[in-house]
This record gives sequence, C-alpha cells and structure tokens, in this order.
Amino acid sequence: MSTTSSVAETNGATAATAKKPSRVGGAATWADERLGLAGLAKKNLRKVFPDHWSFMLGEIALWSFVVLLLTGVFLTLWYRPSMAEVTYLGSYDQLRGLHMSEAMASTLNISFDVRGGLLMRQMHHWAAMIFIAAMLVHLMRVWFTGAHRKPRELNWVIGVLLLTLGTLEGFTGYSLPDDLLSGTGIRAADGFVKSIPVIGTYGSFFLFGGEFPGDSIIPRLYTIHVLLIPGVLLALIAAHMLLLVYHKHTQWPGPGRTEQNVVGFPMLPVYAAKAGGFFFVVFGVIALMGGVMTINPIWKYGPYDPSKVTAGSQPDWYMGWPDGALRIMPGWESELFGVTISWNVFIPIILLPTLAIAILIALPFVESWITGDKREHHLLQRPRNAPTRTAVMVALMTFYGLMWAAGGNDIIAITFDLSINQITYFMRAAVFVGPVIAFWITRRWCISLQRKDNEVLLHGYETGVIMRSPQGGYTERHLPISEAKAYTLTARDRDSVYVLNGDAERLSGRSLALAKAREKLSATYYGDNVQKPTATELEEAHHHAEHEHALEAGLDHPADGHQFDGRAEVGPDHQLRAPH
Repeated sequence: MSTTSSVAETNGATAATAKKPSRVGGAATWADERLGLAGLAKKNLRKVFPDHWSFMLGEIALWSFVVLLLTGVFLTLWYRPSMAEVTYLGSYDQLRGLHMSEAMASTLNISFDVRGGLLMRQMHHWAAMIFIAAMLVHLMRVWFTGAHRKPRELNWVIGVLLLTLGTLEGFTGYSLPDDLLSGTGIRAADGFVKSIPVIGTYGSFFLFGGEFPGDSIIPRLYTIHVLLIPGVLLALIAAHMLLLVYHKHTQWPGPGRTEQNVVGFPMLPVYAAKAGGFFFVVFGVIALMGGVMTINPIWKYGPYDPSKVTAGSQPDWYMGWPDGALRIMPGWESELFGVTISWNVFIPIILLPTLAIAILIALPFVESWITGDKREHHLLQRPRNAPTRTAVMVALMTFYGLMWAAGGNDIIAITFDLSINQITYFMRAAVFVGPVIAFWITRRWCISLQRKDNEVLLHGYETGVIMRSPQGGYTERHLPISEAKAYTLTARDRDSVYVLNGDAERLSGRSLALAKAREKLSATYYGDNVQKPTATELEEAHHHAEHEHALEAGLDHPADGHQFDGRAEVGPDHQLRAPH
C-alpha cells in the first residue's frame, strides 16, 4: 500500500514547466523574458503587511477613490458641460418648461430619466465626502503615531497635497450641476478670486471668460474635474503607494517586531483577500448611502439665477472651515493707490488656507529640527508618548472644528434661538483661545497617562482585592502585568533634549541664534515628559512586589487555620471588614 505525499520533495532551482505547451504559457514566457515580470511578482506578491484596524483608514480613502472613478465614468456618459440655455422638457414636472443651462438639464436627466442615474450621482457625491474625510483622519493617524518621521516625510507631503487636491476636486464637482446652490458657491468663488490684490480681477476675468457668470466656467470646471485634478491625484496616489512599498509599512511595537523587520501577512493570498473584501465593504456602504440617503437634491433648488441666493446655503463639509473663517472675519478693508483691498475676504479664504497647508507640510521637518532625530523609524508610537506632538495636532483640530462650527453660525442661531452676532463674537475669541486650552489639556493628559504607565510597570495592575494588615490598615492587591503588556509600555525611546554645550563655541551670528532657539524649543518640546523606568528601577520594583506577595501569602493562610482570601466585606455599619 502506497501513499502520496502532498509535501514537495525537492526545492528545485528552476521553475516548473508544463508538460504540454500552451499559447497562454508561451505568451507569458515571451513577456517574462522581455519584462522580467516573474521576478518582480515573486518579490512583491509575497511582501508582508502588518495588520491593525487603524491602517484601514488609508484603505477607505483608496477604495472610495476607486468608487469615485467608477461612478464618475458613468456620469460623464450623460452629463453635458455646457452653459447654453435650453428649455427643460424632462420628466420632473415642477421644472418642466423652465429655462436653464444644458449642464443643469443634463443633471436632471441623469437623476430622473437615466436608469440608475440618481443612484450613481448620489454614490459619487457620498464617495467624495468619504474620500476627503478618510484622508483627513488617515493624516491625523499618521501624525499621532509618528508615522511621518524619517524616511516618510515625503509621503507626508504627498498626503497633504492629496487632501488639498481632493478638496479642490470636490468643489469643482459640486459646482458642475449649475443649480442655485452650486451657483451660489461659484458666485462666492468669483469674489474670492477678486479679493487677491493686483491680479484678482484679471484672474476672475480669465476664469469666467469675461464678466461673471460668463459662459466658460462650467466647461472649464468640467475639464479640471475630470481630467486635470484626477490625473494629478492618480500620479500622487501611485507615488504614495510606491513609497509605501519601498519604505516598508510601519507597525506597532510588539514581541518580535523591530525597526528592521515587518511582522504580518503576505500580499498573497491573505492581504489581497482582506483588501479585496474590504473594497466590497466600502463599495456596499457607499451604495447603501447612495440608495437611501438623499444628498444634493438639485431639483429642489432649481437652476442658477445670478439675481437669487439660496437662504441658509451651506457648502459641503470640507469647505465649511474657510466659510466659517469668512463669516467671523471683521470687515477690514483698505485702499492703496486707489485700489480697494478686501482683507475681510482675502485673509480667511486665500491666505489662511494657504498658510494651513504650508504649516501641515512643514510639521515633520520642524519637529525633526527641534528634536534632532535623524534616525529611521518603522515602529509607531503611542500618542501619549509624544505629548507635545499630540497636543499640537489636537490644537489644530480644535481650530479647524471651531472654524467649521462658525460656518454654520446662521443655522446654529436659528436652531437654538440665539443671537448670530453673539455667536460670531464668541467664535472670534474661541478660535484663538480654544486651541491654546486644547493644547495644554492634551499635553497634561498625555503626561498623566505616561505616569500611569510607569506606575503599572513598577507596581502592577489594581486587582480590586482589598487587604487588611495586622495593624488594621487596608491596601489593594496589585499583580504584575503580562510580558506582552510590559513590552508595549516599554517599547519606546528615551527623550533626548538638545543642549548646546560645545556647539556654542564654534557657532556665531545667525547659526548661534538658531541653535539657542532650538535648545529652548527642544526643552519645551520634551519638558515634563515622563521617561520609562530604568532596568534598575524595574528590578527594585519586582523585588518589592515579591516581598509584598510573600506577606500577602501569609495573610491568606493565618496561624489560626482560617482561610483568608483577601477579599473585604462591608458590615452593617458600612465599614470594610475582612471576612472571618
């Protein structure tokens, strides 16, 4: 009786060949001999990726972008980017017979006369909202965990550019239907461009092809929306993914994980199957939202009319924060050489977003300069272990959130029956005071969590078991934490504050001033941080714990023979008592 083994008996140096040659195999061999696809596939298809729920935030952004491409291709088949005036004769009775642009009429046609058109429109819009939201949250995750550090600074810059371009892409797509709401946004954009000193009026004339509204803005926005920005987005996403593969994926610290390896699942078959399944989850959620959650009902707003403005109009959420800055900005204007400069529009809409993008791009480089950390990092950090970094992002989030809330000051006033002027005055102060308070609270919170981690490392975790000593005192029993938990708490570097020392002697002038500034910033950056215990402190704590456990063991087995399990009881007089 013979058995056949399913395990290979040899590890040959040459690839297996089919017994009967086929045309497909021949074509594959021909391509491989000229392109080297087999070696490339062997190297990359077995690439290992770590597994953690937070890494899926980037995948949500990627798959929602794929949904955007798929639904966008469908919509381009019926949408007509023209501002030529037509009479609407479609199936929506309330607007039949009205004059509108061909862009608006084709959008209504997609919504009511094309099979599945409204579903595709709403899926496209929801996918855009999710795409930008996922990128924003993913960017914050990268910062909080230190994934932006060397060698991934360039990927951080690409991420900021993706977020910026995604926002512009959303605005251009939001404007294409040429309904009253999107037309209000385009009218506002005309004012934004005109607020730019010197070149603003020329820029508006060029963009609109003449005086607003002109007849060129919709075709130009369409070209930007379907060709220019998507092409740049695809290029940046490709560069982002290539750098991800080249640098290796970051991973959380854990047993067996170092700066030189990656612990996880291979691309095939595990990671590809999980990523593919996750795509269908994202697609399904977006399809469900597009089917049951109405968004941008243009038939309610009607066609754009420059003489009308939609009451209570709000842009998509990602454009809410500059809109809020515009609403709370004081009405500052000045005249220079006979030209009126509208600071009340230029600062919140043009200058502030540009400054915000520049700050985001510069963050990793400024942090690297302050800390002097030039090492490569592939292990992530817990946010609590970088208190100042975490506090900086929370302060920026607070500023963003307050600006975003200010964008709905009229809706807030109506909903809660408040004075819109009082809301505006409050927001003007809150956008400056709020981030400072958020920074201080977050930093102190992180430092307190560091102290708590050290306490757990040195003394163990609280069991909830109350012990009574022979002298009548009560203490809580602590037990040592697991090795895996201890590894997590100790897997971090000690902070090293930059000190001038000998550098002061060889530096002068501007270099010396920068070095002194760096020294102060480094001391502030790491100030009050709690360092992890040393090996000596851990050993002393363990010896102390062993002594305490020995004493507790004696209490568990007293000399009178009665068993004492360490748990306390509450007597009728509400006092803690050890059980007899």
